[in-house]
Amino acid sequence: MEKALECFTKKYADFSGRASRSEYWFFILFFTIGFLMLVLIDFFMGTYNNKMHMGLLSSVFYLAVIIPYLSVKVRRLHDVDKSGWWLLINLIPIIGGIWLFILYCTKGTDGENRFGSDPLQV
Repeated sequence: MEKALECFTKKYADFSGRASRSEYWFFILFFTIGFLMLVLIDFFMGTYNNKMHMGLLSSVFYLAVIIPYLSVKVRRLHDVDKSGWWLLINLIPIIGGIWLFILYCTKGTDGENRFGSDPLQV
């Protein structure tokens, strides 16, 4: 869980290196819970926009964490020895999202790979 919190602080815009599965999934969990809570607050405050499916607070939160969100995704792909450009596979409807999900769930490369040392051994 400490590693996931580092994504918001030390690794805010760090697109190099590798991210373990636990770091990635804890970050996604915190991101999702935070976003949903702020959407709920926006809804009760009256600042929720139905067309955008977000409100004032949730929009500010999203803009604040979009960089670490992308960086942890890139570092997760690095852990399975894929380039960050693999994020673009998500542009392929349905299949791209499924393939990316599979990559995020795949165990990382044991030992060092071209993107750095194993995050589980550091």
